[in-house]
Amino acid sequence: MASTAHKLNASLASMAIALGLLAAVNGTTSAEETAGRAWPTSQLVSMDQIDHSSYDGLLKKYVNDDGMVAYKAWHGNASDRKKLKDYLAHLSQASPTKSASRESKLAYWMNAYNAVTIEGILRVYPTSSIRNHTAKVWGYNIWKNLLLHVGDQKFSLEGIEHKVLRKMDEPRIHFAIVCASIGCPRLLNRAYVADSVEEQLATNTKDFFSRSQNLKVTGNSLALSKIMDWYGTDFAPSPKQQVQKLAKYFPESAQQVASKGNFRVSYQSYDWDLNEQK
Repeated sequence: MASTAHKLNASLASMAIALGLLAAVNGTTSAEETAGRAWPTSQLVSMDQIDHSSYDGLLKKYVNDDGMVAYKAWHGNASDRKKLKDYLAHLSQASPTKSASRESKLAYWMNAYNAVTIEGILRVYPTSSIRNHTAKVWGYNIWKNLLLHVGDQKFSLEGIEHKVLRKMDEPRIHFAIVCASIGCPRLLNRAYVADSVEEQLATNTKDFFSRSQNLKVTGNSLALSKIMDWYGTDFAPSPKQQVQKLAKYFPESAQQVASKGNFRVSYQSYDWDLNEQK
């Protein structure tokens, strides 16, 4: 019995060492990470009162018109790294339960998703892809384990996307939130704000479908971004209905194909390379 127990303990120890080595090779840990900070309940405010101007300034400085990010420069600027952390702390002051306009909530949560993603990438930079930091079984997963304090709660990127934004009945958020990849929508180089959020969503949706990686026309076939394969049912039940609903944002050539009704839909491969300025 003693010999059997010894062998079992040795096997468990070997397994633990192997898992630890795997995590080390991948540069991951299983520990939860947080962004922002906890605020006293008495200091929490409505999302209507959150000021996105500091984040807006950082986006204008480090993001170009194609949504590509100067991660290296941002990573190397201690002052601007602190400004992003301070902005995340300001986001944390918002209470998810206090009354706020729908526009303020949309702007808040889209900015929160994108800012936390940027913060997550800067923490692990240099890196070639966010997928290097999305462990499925063991270790750190940026989408699950990087949590933003929001009032008295914490939200992961997955939580913000699936439990908040997708429940707001505004599917165009899929053309506004960005997972730090070339296959994503462009990262708008301005912060979303309540007064302009409708215009900003429309602009980014039109921009999304203007790019061949997201919409390519060949005869009567429309090759769409994989995003429409993953989330198309947020827009309409079938691919054909989805295309018809979104056609007003398409380039003219794609609108003509969509208007005929006998088009075919396919999906392009997704580029997970980092959306980094070269």
